[in-house]
Amino acid sequence: MYLASGDDGSRLWLRSLATTTSTPLAGTLGARLPFWSPDGRSIGFFSSGQLMRLDLDGGTPQALAPATNGSGGTWNDDGVIVYAPSLTTGLMRVSATGGAAVAVTTSSAISKVGPQFLPDGRRFLFFERAASSTGGAGSISLGSLDGAAPTQLTPSDAAGVYLPSVPGSADPTLLAERATSGWLVWVRAGSQTLVAQRLDLAKPALTGEPVTVADGVGHVSAAATGLLAYRSGGSVQRQLTWVDRSGTTQGTVGDPDATYLGPRVSPDRRRVVVMRTLQNNQDLWLLDGTWTSRLTFDANAELRPVWSPDGTQVMFRMGEGLYQKRTSGAGEPELIHSSDQTKSATSWSANGRFVLYHSQDPQSDSDIWAVPMLGDRTPWVFLKSAFRELHAGFSPDGRWVTYQSNESGRFEVYVRPFVPPSSDVAANSPAAAASTSVAGGQWQVSTTGGVFPAWQPDGKALYYLNPAGSMMAVPITVSGATLEPGAPVALFPARIFGGGVDAQQGRQYDVASDGRFLINRVLDSAAAPITLVQNWQPEAKK
Repeated sequence: MYLASGDDGSRLWLRSLATTTSTPLAGTLGARLPFWSPDGRSIGFFSSGQLMRLDLDGGTPQALAPATNGSGGTWNDDGVIVYAPSLTTGLMRVSATGGAAVAVTTSSAISKVGPQFLPDGRRFLFFERAASSTGGAGSISLGSLDGAAPTQLTPSDAAGVYLPSVPGSADPTLLAERATSGWLVWVRAGSQTLVAQRLDLAKPALTGEPVTVADGVGHVSAAATGLLAYRSGGSVQRQLTWVDRSGTTQGTVGDPDATYLGPRVSPDRRRVVVMRTLQNNQDLWLLDGTWTSRLTFDANAELRPVWSPDGTQVMFRMGEGLYQKRTSGAGEPELIHSSDQTKSATSWSANGRFVLYHSQDPQSDSDIWAVPMLGDRTPWVFLKSAFRELHAGFSPDGRWVTYQSNESGRFEVYVRPFVPPSSDVAANSPAAAASTSVAGGQWQVSTTGGVFPAWQPDGKALYYLNPAGSMMAVPITVSGATLEPGAPVALFPARIFGGGVDAQQGRQYDVASDGRFLINRVLDSAAAPITLVQNWQPEAKK
């Protein structure tokens, strides 16, 4: 079972190892991070803000629990699923038939993702790192359903997998050995080297020396039968591509790169700012079609860039703060706002007076805030609810804000007026949140799911991606204080990195001032094969 993108978007595919053909799984468009049931008859995955289950003997996918930004799951023989519903809430457990979800790790500023049950069905591996980080400074840890404090096993850049020393067997002696010893397999931090090391579950601790399995690896999976599968890291080459409204390619920006994320076009269309990782450090880079230059140099990751309306500044996230830096390269980044919540800037008003950002609140999930760029820069709540609001964007005239929310049970695109709090209301008070939340109304723009909205340059239409990863357009008519969305129309399959709906990656396209789209596209992902390794059981080096 694997995930692949086609012209109609990203979906799950199933292939028997005894055949050379694959079958698409109905109802899985937009699926992410799939995992098997122990008996191999069902698949869990994430889609539209939900943890989903699909039984392979027929039927349609069923929602098991909310997962606003699902980040991995695992399923044991007792019908318990442990999953990561987001990057800020810790790991949860839920019955494979649905029901109430219960925390199994504490929520903190450390994100916990990619769980995998061990053979005893009680303990599980998972990956954890600071929620504000995008690379490095992480570790693979061992947790338990009883809520005991996790044990850190090794530094890593991503989740690892468990490979049993003895494949699945009914022999009691072999079962006992399998329950106490196996291999931890992971991609070594700062490299693409796949390594394995003995994991003594009785201690629990890694023992012996690491053994190299393969180089140039990006992803790995293991089965209880002892089968190991990995795919090379060369499968994610991306190209920034210009596309018109009909979907016709009109050129590219820069060379292909395996790490580009979040491209944003400057107001004069002469430059593009993009996140790029080099030597395991993510920074912001500027591209103008002929040269590429680094804009930020801090050891921390710089994320989610947003242009100022005059093109002289870029705002971005670094750690728990919002910073801006001159695009000329002069000077150091200037701190605009910081708090103990993870936040990302999403839009800068055309008059330069306000910046919108979403902030992760442990109590209310993701909320939309605005920070004034004049005066004392005290932020105020634009929209705060029990739901998850993300990716807010100012209309060209600054009167409206579009955003996505899962208040209906799945992500849809909405619009509401931009109404700053009155001068006699404290900016960050509940009264301010109430006044901006109800003033002027709200309109739903998408009808069958939608994410990552962006305005047409003249404000007469909104774009977004549907669950299949197609670019959608909705005409917008404004009459006085009323906004009227038209019927959504599909423009073209975006063929975008992450299928266009990967919430962790953010918006992977931008709309330039001339109306063209700049899309972060994947180049021929089929070029990197999946390698299967059978009966891999070496002795660890002494």
